[in-house]
Amino acid sequence: MFDPQNPPEFSASAWLNAPEPRPLKSLKGRVVVLTAFQTHCPGSVKHGLPQAQRVAQGFSEDEVAVIGLNTAFEEKEQQTPEALQAFIAEHGLSFTIAKDTVNGGDMTETMAAYEIQGTPTTLIFDRQGRLRRHYLGRVDDIRLAAEVMAFCMEAPNAPVEQSMAVERRLAAALTDPDAHEHAHDGGCCGGHHNHSHDHDHDKGGCCGGH
Repeated sequence: MFDPQNPPEFSASAWLNAPEPRPLKSLKGRVVVLTAFQTHCPGSVKHGLPQAQRVAQGFSEDEVAVIGLNTAFEEKEQQTPEALQAFIAEHGLSFTIAKDTVNGGDMTETMAAYEIQGTPTTLIFDRQGRLRRHYLGRVDDIRLAAEVMAFCMEAPNAPVEQSMAVERRLAAALTDPDAHEHAHDGGCCGGHHNHSHDHDHDKGGCCGGH
């Protein structure tokens, strides 16, 4: 059973925009924002990846690590490492991109391990490496930035009580008035089911739906 307190390591067959692999364990002490995407997915291109780029530009890399995860579970033959490199250049993506390992099944390895239902999906890990958010589809910029900032303010060894207090403050402060208004805006791939370790959003339409 998936345990967000001890999430699995990323399984990547290639790393782009990085001099060396960036496993999750190497990023402890920083907040990690991971965006799972496909190059043909409208929601990924319109919402997920531009938002990841904004996060990468808006936060110090010493505090927040941004990872793009190419989960090629559809149109695999069109998402080769070479095609992915061209896509990165075309869209001006400066953050680290990992190509998820294709194992012959319906889902790629990290996608299956994290029970990702479609693309785009956003995962947020705290400084201790715990998975704090799992969003399928479009996430509001203000909500995402507020949550990332709140996790940045937690100590690297914050006790559970401090994290719970942060969650209570986030729940009290943040609203989501357009959750239903934009439920199908942007053409995601998949998204017949979605889940979260705190909040559920199915915004932007999705690719997949396993």
